[in-house]
Amino acid sequence: MTRAEAADLPDDGAPRVPDRLRRRASRQLSQLTTRSDRLINEGLARVDARKWHYAVLAALQDHGPGSQAELSRRTGIHRSDMVGVLNELAERHLVERAPDPADQRRNIITVNTRGRHHLRRLDQVLDELHDELLAPLDPAEREQFMGLLTRLLDHHEGTA
Repeated sequence: MTRAEAADLPDDGAPRVPDRLRRRASRQLSQLTTRSDRLINEGLARVDARKWHYAVLAALQDHGPGSQAELSRRTGIHRSDMVGVLNELAERHLVERAPDPADQRRNIITVNTRGRHHLRRLDQVLDELHDELLAPLDPAEREQFMGLLTRLLDHHEGTA
């Protein structure tokens, strides 16, 4: 191995990621998403929660009661998966289901006091996990990063 080849290897001897890959935003975002998902999923699991629990509780707290279909639209959780999420939240006594007065065939889901308390706890857990995820960035860089991510997402979702 030449000295130049050795310089391209980190201390552990594994090959470095090619520069052409590091220059691809799609790859960098994908890699960060993978690491972020792992961090968030493991962190929430330590408090016996899942991302979907948080999404539903946040949607109910921020936008008020809703049907299963409305919650699916608000959170991006597929309707067939929403049933399981709502069952889990109801079993934990975090949400309440009641027949919709306008249409008895469907239920309206509401976050209750216990669910609001649990949501505040999940907010704290996620704040700590996001601090870990964004550790290399100072507060101004974090704000800028979030603004850029939001702008990109809004553009690709057609809401910009």
